[in-house]
Amino acid sequence: MKKKPFLMSAITLGVFLSIFMVAEMAFANDALAETLTGPLKPSSKDKCPVCGMLISPFPQWNAQIIFKDGSYAFFDGPKDMFKYYLNVPKYDKLHTQSDISEVYVTEYYSAKVTKALDVTFVTGSDVMGPMGKELVAVSNDKVKTFMADHKGDKGLKFSEVTEADIPGGHMHH
Repeated sequence: MKKKPFLMSAITLGVFLSIFMVAEMAFANDALAETLTGPLKPSSKDKCPVCGMLISPFPQWNAQIIFKDGSYAFFDGPKDMFKYYLNVPKYDKLHTQSDISEVYVTEYYSAKVTKALDVTFVTGSDVMGPMGKELVAVSNDKVKTFMADHKGDKGLKFSEVTEADIPGGHMHH
């Protein structure tokens, strides 16, 4: 009879530890998922795969594509991000457009990295990026202000941008 309380205590402890471990694993997975789904911060070594420029000197122009496998590419501006996005196989032999998990750009006024689907891209403005003319990411509620202040040609949603909208001329670095 003396073994039963010990056995019950051991079972209770085992159940408690199992619940604790499952909860701990779920928390760890949430933390991992959080790091894989949010925007990343470029290091001082990250370079744009389109033009080769270092990314970190231009935080106000940071753009990035994150793939479902956790790999990513940083860009010195939306212009090069769109060149890449519209022709992934040219720049990345391991991925296609369907492998993309998320696309982020830096919004012009707030300088916050935000989902590219949540902004408008303005073409033809007088705002210059690191490599000259740029597609400027502007929050939807500020597009009219931006167009009035910076002479933009048109505002496009992410899915509307084509190769013809990407500024061709750029400064040499």
